[in-house]
Amino acid sequence: MLNVEDAQKQILSGITPLAEETVPLREALGRILAAPIVSPIDLPPFDNSAMDGYAVAAQDLRNSTAATPAALRLIGRIAAGEVFQNRVLPGTCVRLFTGSPLPEGADAVIMQEDTRSDPADPAKILCLDTVKSWENIRLKGEDVKCGTALVAGGERLTASRVGLLAAIGVTGVSVGRKPVVGLMATGSELVEPGQKLGPGQIYESNRVGLSALVSQAGGQARILPLVNDTMESTCATLAQAFNECDVVVSTGGVSVGEFDLVKAAFEKLGGKLAFWKVAMKPGKPFVFGKWREKFLFGLPGNPVSAFVTFLILVRPALLRFQRATAVHLSSHPGLLADALANRGDRRHFVRVKVEHDGSVRLAGIQASHILSSLAGANGLVDIPPATEWPAGQSVSVLRWEQD
Repeated sequence: MLNVEDAQKQILSGITPLAEETVPLREALGRILAAPIVSPIDLPPFDNSAMDGYAVAAQDLRNSTAATPAALRLIGRIAAGEVFQNRVLPGTCVRLFTGSPLPEGADAVIMQEDTRSDPADPAKILCLDTVKSWENIRLKGEDVKCGTALVAGGERLTASRVGLLAAIGVTGVSVGRKPVVGLMATGSELVEPGQKLGPGQIYESNRVGLSALVSQAGGQARILPLVNDTMESTCATLAQAFNECDVVVSTGGVSVGEFDLVKAAFEKLGGKLAFWKVAMKPGKPFVFGKWREKFLFGLPGNPVSAFVTFLILVRPALLRFQRATAVHLSSHPGLLADALANRGDRRHFVRVKVEHDGSVRLAGIQASHILSSLAGANGLVDIPPATEWPAGQSVSVLRWEQD
């Protein structure tokens, strides 16, 4: 039985990233960049005003006060997007607006709130305060220098990164292709939601829940038909899935019961099992194998076990397929509001709720079939075997989504 880290390493070591593809920047949110983006321009591309006011030579205002204002001759006006063709000479100023290019000869902008027109001469502006050289000016390249690498290959394109790339003129980006993930659920007791339940039947929920996680990880989920507990049905659905998808994620049928047929069906199709069983709770029965150049992840059927093993073992692989460098769940510290205990011999990934004050509480009953506690959770705490932590203990919380 492998420990979690060895299982992750073995999975990731066999992943070859999928081909690159170019997508419009407006459709790139959440995608993984295949190559670094280097800025072709300075940002800002020119010196410009940080506010409405007047372009001046700071030296002209060295003695300005409200009682003894400096009077400057107004020689022009520059709206954003316009360029002034003349120079600001000593004793003159130019009207500016936020974003207006700074004219030659000026080295500062005085806010319009610190000025007023000269009642005796409307062509003159009275400056009621001093300014320092380069005050109220956005300098060329102070945000981004031309040639600077802005986003590295393997990084996810967030909303703020997309905005930055748009600001340097990018229209399309090269990203890793989204893996197509086939989701199959095995079990003769399973019924599609919306149908009438018969005796001993339950609604199947794993495929929809995992589909959401696949999307969060950047993949394309393909939900496959329910699979009865027969070798013929299991083989047929696996064969269909491998023909249509890059990755197959199954739930159920991976333990040691008479109707646990996934491993045998996979090998019957020519698949090679890499390992079975991981020292974690929930989710000890977990199958990883390779069929030609494609992969099978066989998850337990219990919904919480399927959810947690996906986050810990499948999600990193989907991100690596897209060339991501950071593939594991993000984490942050928190303080336990409840005592936690793991008296077993496997690491236990406990469902918790992180409150807005940073306190960490149990999300509910921790049995692997309890969906309500999973729905109320927004994090996992990894508790080592034979460990007890009191309330107030500092812990690391794994997060799959923020709220």
